[in-house]
Amino acid sequence: MQLHYLSTKNSLLNTFVAQLRDVAVQHDSMRFRKNIERIGQIMAYEISQQLDYTPVEITTPLGTKTTSLIKDKLVICSILRAGLALHEGFLSYFDAAENGFISAYRHHPDNDDTFEIRVEYKAVPSLQDKIVIVADPMLATGLSVEAVLKKLLEAETPKQVHIAVVIAAPEGVAYLEEKLPDNYHLWIADIDSHLNEKLYIVPGLGDAGDLAYGPKL
Repeated sequence: MQLHYLSTKNSLLNTFVAQLRDVAVQHDSMRFRKNIERIGQIMAYEISQQLDYTPVEITTPLGTKTTSLIKDKLVICSILRAGLALHEGFLSYFDAAENGFISAYRHHPDNDDTFEIRVEYKAVPSLQDKIVIVADPMLATGLSVEAVLKKLLEAETPKQVHIAVVIAAPEGVAYLEEKLPDNYHLWIADIDSHLNEKLYIVPGLGDAGDLAYGPKL
């Protein structure tokens, strides 16, 4: 797996991540969603440099100009529900992309800290030979991403797979590096310290889904 850690260089990305974390700012749900969307736009630009292009001739009012446009077919697939704002960021740049949605959540059968990942909903187009971008703001253990990829790719082989997350724990990064093939890409805005005893990211930012869309039962 190829790791792309975007915060190794200072950029405007740092501002958006800082506001996501800040308890004095993140209570504004609209601003929280917008900042995740902006991060998605930055990641879309970065990922666009990994794609294949084809030359095209554009007619202007005064002549013609040859340029290059994306040749690949893309599918943006967000993990519900926290991935929706990140999805919108990608879609605003890759406006011709197809869209997919899949659910994944921690199920606690014994009402304690042990859990299993359940994937119960999938609505996606064909992924065969396409560029697939899986969007999920938080990468904790890596188990959700692994389960989602298994479900998405059980019958198809994409050209490339890009996993886009805002904040990751080093344990989750290490897990995906062990499990995923070398031609997969993991894009991360920022990497945090560790997972706590409940396997939540520290310092993290809280529950991204709740902060973006309100608390759930």
